[in-house]
Amino acid sequence: MLPKLVILDRDGVINEDSDQYIKSPAEWIPIPASLEAIAKLNTAGILVGVATNQSGIARGYYDEQTLADMHKKMQTLLASRGGHIDSIRYCSHGPDNSCECRKPKAGMLLDIIQHLGMAKSECIFIGDTLSDSQAANNAAIDFALVKTGKGKRTLRNNPNFLQNTPVFQSLADYVEQLGLSV
Repeated sequence: MLPKLVILDRDGVINEDSDQYIKSPAEWIPIPASLEAIAKLNTAGILVGVATNQSGIARGYYDEQTLADMHKKMQTLLASRGGHIDSIRYCSHGPDNSCECRKPKAGMLLDIIQHLGMAKSECIFIGDTLSDSQAANNAAIDFALVKTGKGKRTLRNNPNFLQNTPVFQSLADYVEQLGLSV
């Protein structure tokens, strides 16, 4: 059964990630075939959300306008491929803030689900880190891990925790496994 809503982590799932943070639109580089995969989800009538921790704002690496510019670049590149994101939520807090939005908490996921009027049983979260998996678990929705971004490291460091988690090479691989060729 196809999900009705696919929520994606951003860095490492849609675009290349960096341990030094993605700090500008120039550094925001899509992972090969990720934008085409999102467009395929859109074409199939599946809603797409993005839930992304962006503590670089709290750390002073970039500001909210720069983040908005990165998301504008993402949407523009998606539009050129016939795709779009239906809902974007981000947490600008640092890891020591006690907010309800920062993954592994479920705040962003639940907000997207509510905003788009979905049932949890109709949703899946695709990510590349343990905190993504934990956020999905905390939101009581399905989760799949991709090996892009920090995915391979996550698998290596947490083999038992993720033993029942579906694992895909990339977002494009996930979409192809749904029967929606990229």
